[in-house]
Formats: sequence, C-alpha cells, structure tokens
Amino acid sequence: MKLFCAALCAALVLASGTAMAADYPVPKQGEWIAKAFKFHTGETMPELKLHYTTVGEATGEPVLVLHGSGGSAASMLTPTFAGVLFGEGEPLDAKKYYIIIPDGIGHGQSSKPSDGMKTAFPKYDYADMVDAQYRLVTEGLGIRHLRLVIGNSMGGMHTWIWGERYPVFMDALVPMASQPTEMAARNWMLRRIMLDTIRNDPDYNGGNYTRQPRMMKYAIAAYGIASAGGTLGYQALAPTAATADKLVDERLAARVTADANDFIYQWEASHDYNPSAGLEKIEATVLAINAADDERNPPETGVTAAALKQVKHGSLYLIPASSETRGHLTTGNAKFYAEQLRQLLQAAPAAGHVRRHVG
Repeated sequence: MKLFCAALCAALVLASGTAMAADYPVPKQGEWIAKAFKFHTGETMPELKLHYTTVGEATGEPVLVLHGSGGSAASMLTPTFAGVLFGEGEPLDAKKYYIIIPDGIGHGQSSKPSDGMKTAFPKYDYADMVDAQYRLVTEGLGIRHLRLVIGNSMGGMHTWIWGERYPVFMDALVPMASQPTEMAARNWMLRRIMLDTIRNDPDYNGGNYTRQPRMMKYAIAAYGIASAGGTLGYQALAPTAATADKLVDERLAARVTADANDFIYQWEASHDYNPSAGLEKIEATVLAINAADDERNPPETGVTAAALKQVKHGSLYLIPASSETRGHLTTGNAKFYAEQLRQLLQAAPAAGHVRRHVG
C-alpha cells in the first residue's frame, strides 16, 4: 500500500526532525512454509508462506517486532524506528538482540489474496496472524522464548493477543498505538466506510476486477487524513486553504499500488479484535505506549487505562501531544519512547531458566 506508506513516511520524516539512522547489521531475508495452516473459520491452507526479516545473529536474545496494517518488515526498517533502536548501544542493539520482523499473513511477501486466490483466500483475523507468527518463531526458527514482543498499530494489537495466547512465552510486551479493547467507535466506523467505498466501486466487481478500483485512492486518503496525522501536525502542515489543497492534491496524485483484495482483507481482519476479556492471563511485563493525540486510540475515553487495571504488571506511557507528534503516526518515531523502552528491558524479569534459542 505505497500511497499510505508514502504519507506515513513523509509524516515521520517531519516528526523526526534531524534524527539520523544509526548503524546496525544488514537485515537478512527468510521464508518459511507453515504446513496445513488452519484459520479461525475452519479453512485450511496446505502451505502458508511466511516471509520474514532478521537483524542481528541468532545467538542474540530474540525480539519480535510487528508491523502495522498494509505494512511489512520493510516498514519497520526506517531511520526513525530501526535507526533509533537497532544501533550499537541503543535499546534494541542488534549486537545483543536477534530481531525478527515477520510479514503478516496477507502482507508483504507472505501469502495473500493477490497471489492468485483473490476472494477465495481464507478470511483471516488477527488471531490467525498471531498464530502464524508463533509457528514461524517456534517451528521455523526454533525459538522457545522471546525477550520482547513490540508492535505498532496493528502490530500493537497483535502484541496484546500474543500476551493472552502465549502468556509465558515472552518477558515483556510493548503494544504501541493500540488499545486492548474491542475494535469500535471512530476507528471501526472509518474502516467500515473505507472498505465499503472500495467494495461499492463498480470497478471492484466482487473482487474480480481487471484494474484497481478508482475509488481506492479517495477511500485511503480520507481514512488517513481522518485517523492519523495529529491535530497540531495538520495545523503545521496545512495552515491555509492553499496548503491544505496542495496536501490533498499530492495524496490523490500518488499512485495506488496496493491490490484491492489484499487491502480489504488487511483492514477487515481487525473487525473481531477484542482482547479485553483475557487481559488477566498476561504474565509478561507490559509497557503500553500511545500518543496523546492518537485519533484512533484517544486517551480521553479512558478505555485503555481501565483495561490496564486487569494486567498484572502493566503500565501506560502516553507521549504528550506537541507540534512534533503526528497523532496515530507518532509511535513510528522511536525517539519519543527510546528511553522508556531501555528502562523496561533493564527492569523486566527474564525467564533465565528457558533456553532462548534452539538450532
């Protein structure tokens, strides 16, 4: 989804100021096939391809990094995230940690509808995506325990699910730009409108299109502006009608390279997300990181703070809104929380009796 990613990256560059990428080991690409993968619908794929990227050596402490909707491992290897965290002496120093970044089901180079199945591809949800990540980590990479699971946006929601489904598999969890509550309110309403706009475009033709639906770019742009960027951020970027028009024109002029079926599957996968009933199962130390101006996860509702009371070892770090933050996009810039992450990893108890890596 290069249109969305372009807007995301542009916003993060603006938010990062003069932040420069730190040096870290060259990322390595990998692929593993999950045999007889069963989805929550009961459907089974004989072979599910899972692509992943690693940074550092397999002898390091394993850390799982999870990307957002429409992204991939590549979207986490940015100067403002990997460049801030993976370098020598940084919180996720790749000389100490073995960093694993999967492409989620339906994303990147992992199996997805556009590979040929189109709408016959099984309808996956976030639990399926997490189960696939777990199989990759355990069966594919031979890892028995993770030091940390950290994810952003969709990856943040996956992080909450990891804590519930595999409560003793990791020492620490850092879910970012997410809530451990039902997908609802503005977040789902805008997603629903975006998806319905694409489906109702005659070009979509029930998923059997010959060209990408023309309304996709409008649906993506509208959702992005409404749910990410920050109030102060947009005021700084578009303080006049002329600059606002220019910004809209630039977004609509950007070529949409996302496949419509892939896109619909990616965003609809969130519909049944609701980890709120199982939060007491989480054993890991949890540091939830959200931005005060996050449009999709507004702190003023109080739902995240209330949910965290059910977590045994949980806390919330709320990044204050400023002219540098970018709403839901803020957590893509690790400068806002690198020190808090460092402190978490220094303090979170480690399961020292578990051999962290096999093979």
